[in-house]
This record gives sequence, structure tokens and C-alpha cells, in this order.
Amino acid sequence: MTLASQTTLPAVTPLRLTTEEPPSLQILPPSDVLATLAASPPVTAVILDPWYNKGVGGTRDDYDDWLATVVESASRIATHIFVWGFPEILASQVARIPTGFTLTAWLTWYYKNCPSVIRGWRSAQNTCLHLTADGASTYPEHFLNRDQLERLRAGKMRFVPGPPSVLECPLNVGFVGREEQTGHPAQKPLAVIDPLLLMSTKPGDIVLDPMCGSGTTGESCLRLGRNAILCDQSADWLAVTEQRVTQWKESNVR
Repeated sequence: MTLASQTTLPAVTPLRLTTEEPPSLQILPPSDVLATLAASPPVTAVILDPWYNKGVGGTRDDYDDWLATVVESASRIATHIFVWGFPEILASQVARIPTGFTLTAWLTWYYKNCPSVIRGWRSAQNTCLHLTADGASTYPEHFLNRDQLERLRAGKMRFVPGPPSVLECPLNVGFVGREEQTGHPAQKPLAVIDPLLLMSTKPGDIVLDPMCGSGTTGESCLRLGRNAILCDQSADWLAVTEQRVTQWKESNVR
């Protein structure tokens, strides 16, 4: 990994919708992830953020097999799959990538403000595997500044730089990210979901999050002009998701 790959991502300006037909967002009734994936229409990207087989989420002996089954199910409906977890948990999945898919990136979310009393590199990062179907489109141009885009349009760029592989963003704890906090124990900041959507989708594409928690993917889709299908096993967290996206729409759709 080069030092250049650790460059902090540029901030994404929230999209203020002005059309009469903003991107759609559908929240499904509570359901198991495999049932949701089996019933889903084709989508561009699937975000998978299961519990990580540690801590409050509990453990199961067949976790690796279960997760591989979930990823395989996602591969039947999507061209991009993002799988979150601890690095030591996801390492076993690299050899089990579905046929027709490639590991495009091993992404690291690095956070310095981990509140754990046992500090160390293990407790200061999450991993996200980016799997892409053969022939799938990616959009590194979404990370270019204005001058770079002009050079790209003029055919003067020898290569198009992609986004960094290290997303350096603090956890939403304490006073950090207070405006985003929902109380969900494993909530991701918008700053680590936005880049995934920018790299894999364009406005109007459909994103499925069958383990949506408190709705971060949904808000990210609304901000960036993507359509979203959200589901979770928990009716309580789906209610939080619905409240969250409703508040965003009321504040931003004019």
C-alpha cells in the first residue's frame, strides 16, 4: 500500500433535490437477509454489514459458510457487492468469491477514536471488501476535482486515479458525528458509505441494503441521488430508519 492511497477523501456536498421526482427509497417489512436477497429485483450494488461474529452480536460456528452464502445470494442480483467486517473475519472470504466476480478492493476504515479500553490496531479498523461482476462499471471520475475532470475530457490524463483504499474517518461516538448518531451500536458514518456508492453507482442506480440498521445507506442514497431498497431483521431499527429518511427528505427536498 502506498502513502498516496491513504489520502483523505474529499468531502461530499449533500445533494439538495429540486426536482418533483426525487430518488425513490423503499423500506421493506422486517426480514432475514437471505429472504430479502432472494426476493430482490436486480440492483447495481448491495451493501452487506452483518454482525462480525464477535461481541454483542454473538457467535456461530458456521459464520464463514453463512457469510459466503449471503455473498453468493447477493451476486445473483447485483454487479457490485460491499461486505463489511473485521479483517480477520473477512480474510476467509477472499478465497470464496462468487464465480464471475473479482475482488476489486480491500478497503480499510481507520478510526483513531475507538473507545475500547484495549487499544490496538485490531480495534481501530474495519474492512470492506468490494467485489465486482465481470464487466461492471466503476466511476473513479466521481473522485476527481474540476481541473482533473477537464484534463480527462480533453484526453490529457495518462491514467485516472481512483479513490484511496484507506478511509480515515472517526467513529460517531461522544460529540463526534453527533448530528448523525441514532444509537445503533454498529452505525457507520456517512463518510464511509458515500465513497462506496460514488465508486460503484451513478445517479438513478438502485442500491440494496438488506441489513440497513438505522438507515445510513438510505440517507447516503438520498444525498447522492441514488434509489434505495432497505430492509433489516429488526422492526425497531426499521422504524428508526424510516424516521431518519423522512426527516432528511423534509429538510432537503424542496
